[in-house]
Amino acid sequence: MNTNLAESLKRLRKAHGLTQQKLAQEAGVSLIVVTKVEQGFTKDPAMSSLVKIADVMGISIDELIGRTIPRHPKN
Repeated sequence: MNTNLAESLKRLRKAHGLTQQKLAQEAGVSLIVVTKVEQGFTKDPAMSSLVKIADVMGISIDELIGRTIPRHPKN
């Protein structure tokens, strides 16, 4: 299960005041896609679906998947 993505999507969706159904509708993806991603049952969701979902909420893919870019000190 991809818990980082699942937890992040659920948190962000709720923060934007969206139901799973409303998010799916606005993103043009199926409700099953949103549900399975939030439940962590989809290991590798289609990038196109993630882009659409992120776009609806006005966030980056990195934010959606809960990824932070490590900063490496310059040598």
